[in-house]
Amino acid sequence: MSLWEFANPVKFMALSGKVLPWVIGLCAVTLIPGLIWGFFFTPEAANFGNSVKIIYIHVPSAMMAINVWVMMLVTSLIWIVRRHHVSVRAAKAAALIGVTMTVIALITGAIWGQPMWGTYWAWDPRLTSFLILFLFYLGYMALWAAIDNPDTAADLTSVLCIVGSVFAVLSRYAVNFWNQGLHQGASLSLDKEEHVSNVYYQPLLLCIAGFILLFVALVLIRTRTELRLVRLHRLDVRERMKDA
Repeated sequence: MSLWEFANPVKFMALSGKVLPWVIGLCAVTLIPGLIWGFFFTPEAANFGNSVKIIYIHVPSAMMAINVWVMMLVTSLIWIVRRHHVSVRAAKAAALIGVTMTVIALITGAIWGQPMWGTYWAWDPRLTSFLILFLFYLGYMALWAAIDNPDTAADLTSVLCIVGSVFAVLSRYAVNFWNQGLHQGASLSLDKEEHVSNVYYQPLLLCIAGFILLFVALVLIRTRTELRLVRLHRLDVRERMKDA
């Protein structure tokens, strides 16, 4: 069995329909306990107080905001190279989820930043590149909405996705590229000096797993919806041609 077989919309719909309930279930048993553990059963941090607990939403949403764009890049490249409609529809389906994760990350970052830095916003390299990534998400969605021909829209949005990937990389590695800026290093790191304390680490891993599964569930639901809309559009066009 080849992975490319699931580029067939019929086979994708069949497989995703079977997988989706399991993904939703796994999401529930990781995300809900992770959030409860993190918010109610971890101590205050010495330097941050209870504000540290926002990491259970901020860190997973920020990670997903970047990685959703990477997923969109991969599926857009598949469209450009192999012209598989499921892949580009998956990219379109992921965009709304990605922009939502970006908004959550920006808002929670501002809430955390105010008591830590004394300001809700600073033109920090990571924050600025993250804001630009948010604008690319909006541009991607607007381009899909502005073009009637679906193949032309898929081509142009795929190119935009490739260009925007520069800022996805910058959002992840800006702290490494530039030493200036207020934003601290990664919360999950091999460096013990930068790594978040173990008491926060385990529930954080559960929350990250939950956010990943939440994304998979939502992108499957939205991709299935996109494929149904494509089918309905083709049937509508066919009926109009018959009437003409």
